[in-house]
Amino acid sequence: MCVVSTCVCVGRSVCLCVWRACISGRVGVRAWCVRAWVWRVFSPRRLRRSGSIRGVTVPRRLTPGAARPAGRGREERCGGSAGSTRGPGAASRVPPPLATPAGNWDKWQRGRRALLPRSQRRAALPPGPAADEDRARGCDSGARGPGPEDPFRMPEEGSPRRTPQSVPYQDIPHLVNADGQYLFCRYWKPSATPRALVFVSHGAGEHCGRYEELARMLVGLGLLVFAHDHVGHGQSEGERMVVSDFQVFVRDVLHHVDVMQKDHPQLPVFLLGHSMGGAIAILTAAERPGHFSGMVLISPLVLASPESATTFKILAAKVLNLVLPNMSLGRIDASVLSRNKTEVDLYNADPLICRAGLKVCFGIQLLNAVSRVERALPKLTLPFLLLQGSADRLCDSRGAYLLMESAKSQDKTLKIYEGAYHILHKELPEVTDSVFREINTWVSQRTAAMGTGSPP
Repeated sequence: MCVVSTCVCVGRSVCLCVWRACISGRVGVRAWCVRAWVWRVFSPRRLRRSGSIRGVTVPRRLTPGAARPAGRGREERCGGSAGSTRGPGAASRVPPPLATPAGNWDKWQRGRRALLPRSQRRAALPPGPAADEDRARGCDSGARGPGPEDPFRMPEEGSPRRTPQSVPYQDIPHLVNADGQYLFCRYWKPSATPRALVFVSHGAGEHCGRYEELARMLVGLGLLVFAHDHVGHGQSEGERMVVSDFQVFVRDVLHHVDVMQKDHPQLPVFLLGHSMGGAIAILTAAERPGHFSGMVLISPLVLASPESATTFKILAAKVLNLVLPNMSLGRIDASVLSRNKTEVDLYNADPLICRAGLKVCFGIQLLNAVSRVERALPKLTLPFLLLQGSADRLCDSRGAYLLMESAKSQDKTLKIYEGAYHILHKELPEVTDSVFREINTWVSQRTAAMGTGSPP
């Protein structure tokens, strides 16, 4: 829902502004200079004839580089009378022009280009040496230095892409997905030749850096572990915890796996997923039956929590998704993630954790993912290890039993931890130690059985 109003400032050197308040759980206010906004309605020729904007100088000859005609002592202003500038006291009576005709033309042109798609902004640059220099730098003609004081400043297309934390992607490992979005990647490599590949898929709102301990343990087994922050998470691009379709997550995982297998074509590939990442791992394995050698699932999203996914709440979410898709449904309560208070404090202090709250549109995607996972379970034939806490309040523990019953895999193992919460690998020490031992033993046995040179 958007509320739009026009604020008219009649000051001598102040232009009109258009204020727009967007209400989507929070209220944010943004402003644009009217010199860019009016291009949606008026053409330059009509502006020159009618003088629609008060307080903005519009030259008669809107040509780049045009000089002010000699002998003219009067200034033409849109929507106002022209005053004489002759005499020593005229400066106090008549406001000075906002810009020279050439400079004013540049401002109007930058405003017009600001409304164009990003890919067309370079082509809209006017001809001339200054524009050629700007094209070489990847920015617009007449653009000033960076800063919020310049409403016409546009991102330089030649500048390096940066993470949401303003780190250049060229300085960190990354992957570009099919939509052109940059995904931050992590790699944990053994000192010797790797025996297998393991992709780690993190959960909703977190990032792959939280799996450092698990990755180090797997590296000790001679495995090459790799991961990336999903779209809208961590250091990857995309609106926080927003995805157009849940399939985007699955597609990006398959793309990353293909990239790694080009360098290691003969190595078997395993999947490890937690929570939402478990649902991603299940759908990834179901999309390519027989491609993966095994899968480890920690509290996977198979069935939504009955407390948060009642029939009424699901219906309300579907209705809200039509009118207020960006409305927040509330943040994840960190106290239900783990019984280990130290881990809860680390979660709350992690700057890469998304705390914007679960949006309606993202909740709908999670519900769609649950439906897809239920349909994909009979397609699973690969070996898997399933670890689940009985007191998990985010992913229903009944989903673990449904997965064991529906999957066609001949090699499947389930272990339930009584009283444990959601993040088993960051639970109380006795639970976490057991989880690491189970994963270590299970992966070691599968990699030893298939050998180092046999493909999946």
